[in-house]
Amino acid sequence: MTDKTSHEILHETALKAPLSSGVYLWKNAQDTVIYVGKAKNLKNRLCSYFSGQQTIKTRLLISHAKSIEYITTTNEYEALLLENNLIKKYSPRYNIDLKDGKSYPVLRITNEDFPKIFKTRYIVQDGSTYFGPFPDVTALDTFIESIFKLYPVRHCKTLRNRDTPCLYYHMKQCKAPCCKKISKQSYNEYIGEIKSLLKEKGEENISRLTAEMKAAAAALDFEKAARMRDAIKALMILQNQNVVESFDSDDRDYIAYYSEGELVSFTVLKIRSGKLLGRENYHVESLNDDIDLVGEFMACYYEDPVQIPPYIYIPPTAAEQSGLISKWLKEEMKSESKIIIVESHDAPRDVAALQMAKQNAKEDIIRRMRARGDMPAMQELKEKLGLENLPVRIEGFDIAHIGGKFPVASLISFYNGNPDKKNYKYFRLKTTDGLIDDFASMKEAVSRRYTRLLNDNEELPDLLLIDGGIGQVNAVEEILLSLGLDIPIAGLAKRDEEIYRPGNSTPIRLPKRSDGLRLLQRVRDETHRVATSRNQRLRTKENTQTIFLEIPDIGEKRALVLQREFITLENLAKSEESAIAQCLHVNADVAAGILMNAKQLLERRNEKKDLQRKSLGVSGTTKEKAAEAQYISDLAAAALQAADNTPDYK
Repeated sequence: MTDKTSHEILHETALKAPLSSGVYLWKNAQDTVIYVGKAKNLKNRLCSYFSGQQTIKTRLLISHAKSIEYITTTNEYEALLLENNLIKKYSPRYNIDLKDGKSYPVLRITNEDFPKIFKTRYIVQDGSTYFGPFPDVTALDTFIESIFKLYPVRHCKTLRNRDTPCLYYHMKQCKAPCCKKISKQSYNEYIGEIKSLLKEKGEENISRLTAEMKAAAAALDFEKAARMRDAIKALMILQNQNVVESFDSDDRDYIAYYSEGELVSFTVLKIRSGKLLGRENYHVESLNDDIDLVGEFMACYYEDPVQIPPYIYIPPTAAEQSGLISKWLKEEMKSESKIIIVESHDAPRDVAALQMAKQNAKEDIIRRMRARGDMPAMQELKEKLGLENLPVRIEGFDIAHIGGKFPVASLISFYNGNPDKKNYKYFRLKTTDGLIDDFASMKEAVSRRYTRLLNDNEELPDLLLIDGGIGQVNAVEEILLSLGLDIPIAGLAKRDEEIYRPGNSTPIRLPKRSDGLRLLQRVRDETHRVATSRNQRLRTKENTQTIFLEIPDIGEKRALVLQREFITLENLAKSEESAIAQCLHVNADVAAGILMNAKQLLERRNEKKDLQRKSLGVSGTTKEKAAEAQYISDLAAAALQAADNTPDYK
């Protein structure tokens, strides 16, 4: 008799569970609680994990679990309370946990003879005065910065007696109480004004401060009036920065979420006094069903009854649990807040606000998925290509040239399935300049790249992708073997998107919608883009830069004079020394040197043309002329294609 698998043991536990309400705990092989859930009917809920088409969340949970335990309760509300307590006790891996993400900053004014003002997230019962909390951290930072510009209060963390004041005193941003340059009474007048800015909220505070400003101006205290004027501006920044006018003056929260597998992002829009004061995103992981997610989140989010607004708007997916949430708020949090389910036919203001929250949560999930990497694609490539390691770092090569001219190789790097542009490079190829030999070009680029990595003892990639078929792949493998490297290689052929591995002419074919193929195509397309753009820049540079600048000791001014006089390099090489001397106003020796250099440059260019003709496979005067004419025609066609952003690279 064979031993039962973990999946079978878990399923049997689910089948034996009672029909009553309760809480269930999933545990891993180390007997650690990894998930806590509640159910109106334990047996039905647990059996649902093993029936029908399993979601990604369910497969993930079952793959990590080794046992299930459950605790029965009298009703579903008791199960909700027990679930919350167990989550706080065990902090399971796949339940929502906000203990590290829930803390609003406050403004603290210390209880000292010369108080200090600063932002903090911790409240100490030492007689200090606190204002806040402030959901918009950026606005609070701006306000504090404005206060320091307006009021000469101290910046130092600890006040110590000094003989000479610090830089802030000389910048007129501090009155230097450390050097007794201001009295306690005068200093605290500034603190009193700052406190008065923060004691009240809304338009009433602005009106009061405006009246004080006018009174100071009437009393000819223009310095104070100017401070009050600028203080009002700073306060308006704190109250209105990133603030969106709402629909009426009540306080409310809009809670929405978006999930991808076990990843869940919640967004809370906080409306206070009719204005949107903040938008908070929370990154969590949870395997709970949609109907339970909002309730689980609120149990972690609302820890202080003072922070709970009169109205909380939630999506329709939480409608089934809204009664339990309301009961929990009333009995456990002593709050009379009203839970409102926002349906599509409700008030446009509420539908729009909740949709805005959901869109923010979705964008947050997209960012988290991008940061985590394209794991499904990398896992598929590891399996299908027979790789030993996950291809976290993929490097790709491609070659670009026009008729053998300006050959370049691009090297791009992908990390965790995303472009890593700081590790992009290109190679101006030397051994194939003037030749049409993609195999030799690829060999040179690969050799230069990995010789340097070996010499510098740097990290090697997990996969090397070549734009081409079995021929290019085998050529690259030959170079790597000569360097003593064992880097996995794959080639992606354009025609049928077939994947080739070294020494195997039978390609690997992945489905067109395959995650792995999609990642390889992204790498290949990026190598193509980088190589082509670099080749185009080199061609543009040659077409806009006079050939005479390549002559040694010839600068821009002399090059322009020579171009106007001789037009072409051939004409210059055939000219007399005296003509050059007269044109540039130089002596005979200098002119002779320029003429000799011009002839040598022309000779080198002609040698390159001969190499290009040979690489085209033609010889003889007639054929050479025909080849040269064809070459010029190809260049013209290539230029037209480049203008259409579809350059021909071969």
